[in-house]
Amino acid sequence: MTVHIGAEKGQIAETVLMPGDPYRARWAAENFLDGAELVNEVRGMLGFTGTWKGNRVTIHGSGMGMPSLSIYANELIRDYGAKTLIRIGSCGAMQEHVGLRDVVIAMSATSLSTPSSAIFREINFAPHADWSLLKNAVAAAEAMGAKTHVGGLYSSDVFYDERPDLTEQMTRHGILGVEMEAAELYNLALRHGARALAVCTVSDHLQTGEALPSAEREKSFGEMVEIALTAAFPG
Repeated sequence: MTVHIGAEKGQIAETVLMPGDPYRARWAAENFLDGAELVNEVRGMLGFTGTWKGNRVTIHGSGMGMPSLSIYANELIRDYGAKTLIRIGSCGAMQEHVGLRDVVIAMSATSLSTPSSAIFREINFAPHADWSLLKNAVAAAEAMGAKTHVGGLYSSDVFYDERPDLTEQMTRHGILGVEMEAAELYNLALRHGARALAVCTVSDHLQTGEALPSAEREKSFGEMVEIALTAAFPG
């Protein structure tokens, strides 16, 4: 056990999918894993371990924002031996050609700051995805017929952004979408020798103001879970 995860040693798989919402973790476990068992519920952050096509998988919530994700990713890697961590979540589109329900697979993640900023100090470190996971996810999405975009995400510190100039510059420089976790996940994975990837479904659009209703988000979320699982276990 750790301060934030109540699982016993051996209850967390080496491959962990991390949605922000703990209830989405439960939904994904119920719909995609065989024999899923609750392994954590400390502070309401749910984690489940089961199997997918015979492969052992944990689906564990990360909470909202990089500070929350940092807590869980650190403990999953350092204390439970997680080696592959894939964020599955939503993002807001920043480019006109990126539509609602499209899948964004993050090659890199830009941020104004992360919990790792104090370590890097004056260095502008460029966190990026694991190549094998990225390649596998793109192949999986294309095989499923999902409309997919590969490129950069912007991991924001805030949900209610009062810096429209940052959004303007991210859009100007080709960032595909905005979310709140990927950059620190990539930082931590690279630091600890783990593999990481972020696969996000576009749930709203910053340019058009469009947004998916809740039912549609759940359907798209399922497609994203399958892409993530296939990326982790391409065989």
